[in-house]
Amino acid sequence: MIEMLSRQTISRWTRRGRTPMRTPGFAHNGPKAMLINAWSGSGGDAFPYYFRAAGLGPLIGTRTWGGLIGYSGCPALVDGGRLTVPTFSFYNTDGEWDVENYGVDPDIEVVDDPSLMLDGGDPQLDRAIAEVLKALDENPPVRPERPAYPVR
Repeated sequence: MIEMLSRQTISRWTRRGRTPMRTPGFAHNGPKAMLINAWSGSGGDAFPYYFRAAGLGPLIGTRTWGGLIGYSGCPALVDGGRLTVPTFSFYNTDGEWDVENYGVDPDIEVVDDPSLMLDGGDPQLDRAIAEVLKALDENPPVRPERPAYPVR
């Protein structure tokens, strides 16, 4: 997902009289933001960590849960249950244990206030929208005009 969200348009294609296409076909050149909170664990810890590492945009909300640890080789029990034991841990590119038992801090802390959510409000989403709109105002997207067709 991080690789897909990181894609930028690198070229455009067109046929005479047709709508231009772009390469890659899926690219998101605009600003992004990610909402996080304490209900985010495991992949919900890893994804915002990677989102920040890729420089894709601000993390908005509250710190994630901090349950980024993996298990594998889960033996089956005779009653049909399974035994899960943590078997691998996450560390960063500086060689430090990271995220597990702490989580990922937001860049912009916004607590979901139940009194504001009672009638359908969403403080975190509202802040994310404001940040993305601000980024669009500061750096509007550039869509190059199709050049004149060459005379051959």
